[in-house]
Amino acid sequence: MKGMVEKSLSKITLAALKIGVLDVGWPVMLAPMAGYTDLPFRRMCKRYGAGMVFTEVVTVEGVIRYNSRTMHYLKTMPEERPVGAQVYGTNPDSMAQAARGVETMGVFDLIDIHCGCPVRKITRRGAGVALMREPEAIKTIVQAVRAATSLPVTVKTRIGVAPHLLNVDEVTHAAEEGGADVVTVHARFASEGHTGPARWDVLKRVKQARSIPVIGNGGVGCAQDAAAMLEQTGVDGIMVGRGAFGNPWIFDEIRCLFNDEPYTPPTLQERRAVIAEHLELLYQRVVDEGRGRIRQHVTPESVACRKFRSHLIYYLSGISGVGALRRKLGTLDSRAGTLEAVDRLLLA
Repeated sequence: MKGMVEKSLSKITLAALKIGVLDVGWPVMLAPMAGYTDLPFRRMCKRYGAGMVFTEVVTVEGVIRYNSRTMHYLKTMPEERPVGAQVYGTNPDSMAQAARGVETMGVFDLIDIHCGCPVRKITRRGAGVALMREPEAIKTIVQAVRAATSLPVTVKTRIGVAPHLLNVDEVTHAAEEGGADVVTVHARFASEGHTGPARWDVLKRVKQARSIPVIGNGGVGCAQDAAAMLEQTGVDGIMVGRGAFGNPWIFDEIRCLFNDEPYTPPTLQERRAVIAEHLELLYQRVVDEGRGRIRQHVTPESVACRKFRSHLIYYLSGISGVGALRRKLGTLDSRAGTLEAVDRLLLA
């Protein structure tokens, strides 16, 4: 497959994408992922070539009430743009109110309605992927948000809740009928989480059926995967999710392949430098958020190091000895100690 993709790549092009009034020159995007796509990680991915990034998903109530935690999730930097705010909820009026609030912030380029999250705390409220059971409700929500904001409106969903509930055609049709500018489809069932093969055949079917642009998500772990998705489905854009964990360079890798340019993977020294910068940015974010003095003996530094652990394992994936470091993660509560452990691993 890889060789076939490379031979035919000259015939495959990924054109600039128009999302309402927004022009995305390079539609290879970082997917919104709770617990990962915070400001520091988005900045890393943007630096290495992500054409667009999204915030972690936030609740409609948090936006309306101007909740401090929600506002922290929605903090952005100018160099991230274009950046989308992802919101979830079930009440059309509340979603419309939240959309107006997001637009008023003046830092977002679109609003994404999340209809694909399988996390129980969201689905038990009837939101996220639970909305896939009610396509007409999705249509009503999109209509309300569309009428409330001048920003582009997109919908992110999955191919279905479970194999016996494959209704992505009805859901994406409802989104289009409601006025969505783009639909993004994660080509797996909610019941599969992030495991198993992505159903690109279903993605192709959605692309052929819709008259609005379709962005493909799921199964892209390297540049060849991105090329294969585009070749097999004809989607208008590619959204990279877990393939970017510990690997913000994947966006540069994809760009190089599509432009027929040589790609040089990061050296261990470059990897270490990005780890150090990411950790420092995360620490500064924790300080800005005002966290870290929640209880005795807890500091912003220890909070940042704890939040960074999941990122760190991905950054060091494939390096000999990472298993031993994984077992020590619980003891790493300072930036200096974390980087010392990284250096011991990389220099071993």
